[in-house]
Amino acid sequence: MRILTIFSLLFFSYSFASAQCDTIASICTEKNFTSDYVSDGQQYRALLIGEDIAEFRSTFYGGSTYRISACSGETDGNLIFSLYDNDRNLLFTNKEHQNAPYWDFRLESTLNGFVEAQLNELGSGCAVLLIGFKPN
Repeated sequence: MRILTIFSLLFFSYSFASAQCDTIASICTEKNFTSDYVSDGQQYRALLIGEDIAEFRSTFYGGSTYRISACSGETDGNLIFSLYDNDRNLLFTNKEHQNAPYWDFRLESTLNGFVEAQLNELGSGCAVLLIGFKPN
């Protein structure tokens, strides 16, 4: 009986976290993606607890303009995100821009890199990262 109770708690916790991430992804899309940008088709998600850091890998193609949008919760500024190249050179962090919820940038050459995301304050929450590009 005890195993069933633990399993039920884990299942309901996962279901709640998944629903929370769905809501955050919808809010993030509505607030930070204009009709100028097309999604890359993915919603990068992670449940962060305390000082956890999520890492999301992506390829950014040269000659394109991109928007990275990062959300956790219903208000802006809850998530710190940083873009790195594969050599761990920091290219951008929103921490230097009052935790702005998105960043637009253009690349001249293709970049394989990753985005790290962490909560602005200790606690727990769902981190949602969206990447979009402007069609040529």
